Amino acid sequence: MQCSICKEKPATVHLTRIVDDKMQKLDLCEDCAKAKGVNDSVIFPMADIMLGLGVSQELDPSAAGVELKCPRCGFSQADFKKSGRLGCVECYKTFAEGLAGLLKTMHKGTRHVGKAPEALRQSREQVDRLKLLQKKLAKAVEDENYEGAATLRDEIKIVTAAAPVKTAR
Repeated sequence: MQCSICKEKPATVHLTRIVDDKMQKLDLCEDCAKAKGVNDSVIFPMADIMLGLGVSQELDPSAAGVELKCPRCGFSQADFKKSGRLGCVECYKTFAEGLAGLLKTMHKGTRHVGKAPEALRQSREQVDRLKLLQKKLAKAVEDENYEGAATLRDEIKIVTAAAPVKTAR
């Protein structure tokens, strides 16, 4: 198999990219791979190769002028570009702005919901909704917004009547 770029030397590096169920293959010789920054001795910027330069440039420190660092683990944008991984859970908050576009490209959304049975997922959503309504109700009462509080109280009754919430013991 010949190199996709120089068309002269045999390809020794093979990259595959799948976007929207379409597979794109790139076969590179050793020299072209090194010229593109892909070699075995150095971890290459996976975000650049897999997603194209446009998305990973959102995390480029030179674009913003100031390089962000995670306050918890000290991980920087350059560290992420080198390894393709983040250092800790706080990194997701620190680099949230640049990661949003990257995650949307890689996954269906930007919120991890995990795998759970439908009934459990609905129950969790209902509990979250009730907590939010109760917070809003407490705020409305605190602000002496009794009409809004009555509306929220009625909404809480409707939500709880629709399907009883099981609480953990």
